[in-house]
Amino acid sequence: MGSGAFILVLAVALAESIAPAERKCQLNGLWRNDQGSLMEISALRDNGDFEGQYLTRVTLSGGCAQISPLKGTQQQLGEEGWSTFAFTVRWDKFSNATTAFVGQCFVDAGGKETLTTMWLLREAVRSLEEDWKATRVGRNVFTRKRTTKGKILPSLSPPCEDVSSSAL
Repeated sequence: MGSGAFILVLAVALAESIAPAERKCQLNGLWRNDQGSLMEISALRDNGDFEGQYLTRVTLSGGCAQISPLKGTQQQLGEEGWSTFAFTVRWDKFSNATTAFVGQCFVDAGGKETLTTMWLLREAVRSLEEDWKATRVGRNVFTRKRTTKGKILPSLSPPCEDVSSSAL
């Protein structure tokens, strides 16, 4: 076997032998989910708390979505595998709703980071009789979107224009 082939086999063997704790998933950065929504986590503290922004591509009203704040916490990675996390998004700029996400971060042998999440969305209703329809549940899978460093979500957000004034 030539030296190039030997190095390739050695590299693959080493990549496969790396334990999950050695291939840590970093939450910082920009993520895109299976619905096309974007999430940017920009502040991850030593205690696991984090903040960021979320731009949904799915709205309850069908109207223009705006960037919404998110806050969460990440369980510190232990000996048992990949870290878990939870965060909330407050949709107060365009909807009277809040979503709570819980999930886990994975890194495959090739280094691809994936966040799998389940969420509960709570929409405000006018009465107790309407409570039955106020909570929705779903699942999203996020993958890292490679970009330059810095806060970039505002530059990716489409402007919300007043449709009535554009016709004038």
